Amino acid sequence: MFWDYEDYSVLSKVRRWGRSRRGFLTSKDNMFVQLILVLGVTGLSSGAIQRPDYDDTPHPEFLNPSWMSHLPDDQPLSEVSMPGTHNTMALYGGVYAECQTWSLASQLRAGVRFLDIRVRHVKGNLTIHHGVSYQRAHFGHVLEGVVDFLTEFPTETVLMRVKEEFSETYDIYGAVVDYIHRFANWNMLWHSRLVPTMGEARGKLIIMQDFPGPDLGMRYGSMDIADKWKVPTLLQVEEKWQSVYNHLEAAPGGNLAQIFLTFSSGAGVFAFPRAVARLVNPQLYDYLQSKTDLNQRLGIICMDFPAAPMIQMIIDFQLRKEFSTAPTEATAKNTIESIRHKINTQTIA
Repeated sequence: MFWDYEDYSVLSKVRRWGRSRRGFLTSKDNMFVQLILVLGVTGLSSGAIQRPDYDDTPHPEFLNPSWMSHLPDDQPLSEVSMPGTHNTMALYGGVYAECQTWSLASQLRAGVRFLDIRVRHVKGNLTIHHGVSYQRAHFGHVLEGVVDFLTEFPTETVLMRVKEEFSETYDIYGAVVDYIHRFANWNMLWHSRLVPTMGEARGKLIIMQDFPGPDLGMRYGSMDIADKWKVPTLLQVEEKWQSVYNHLEAAPGGNLAQIFLTFSSGAGVFAFPRAVARLVNPQLYDYLQSKTDLNQRLGIICMDFPAAPMIQMIIDFQLRKEFSTAPTEATAKNTIESIRHKINTQTIA
């Protein structure tokens, strides 16, 4: 497990202190615990980290832009295990708002195939928000990024949850359609509530519609979803992990015709997204490592600050046999892409 010593130290000391005073905690004691956690998290979040399970640096360690090319055309999308990002565009706004550090293009090239997009609706305009924090982008930027990616890598598909945030019009359908016509290609969308096969999904943007209106694609609520996102303090991280564990354990035996979606992300007033990810991600990594020989369907795993090795591990669940044999042309292409990315990153630095 890839715990930083400081991460473990803060939690363990607070837990031991709390246990020693069990039955004697006053309101001031509780406030003290919260303060310790806040100060610890603030101090620990100042430097960028790149671990196998967690990455808050500007660029992925390596890329895998065309991994879906290995999947058979007749495989239902509901049987595919794939990485996703929670609040995909939340790169700005400080510790309370930031959930990612990679650009949309970098996420897609790293292998992410499920995007969680939140839009604020004001007079037909759709700006990207995480709560009150404007993310310096609008919905058109997201659509253009996905179109560019699918044009370059037509073997892939992208699922995109679209949800209204920081506005309560409950009427974004018309604006979403308008943006699709202006910034994307209507024919690039998957126009059905039914789960497609990989062959049907290639080159398609699948809107997972989390807002009222006629069908634009699949309905977000049609999936089997675990999203226990409220983590009041870091003392509740284990409860969060348990919900993730339970849903991942249910996925292999669940309805294979239904997409499973598990959010490993969480946050609260005294538990920033970055801090929760630094404690949950290593547990997720260890869990995935323990399952690599079982060839199970896990569904979509939606994360904050995922690292390239963890993304690769999720991808390998259906590609394990292919990756254990001689390298294919697609694998060689991914390796070359990774080398070029590292060279470009070093040149920029």
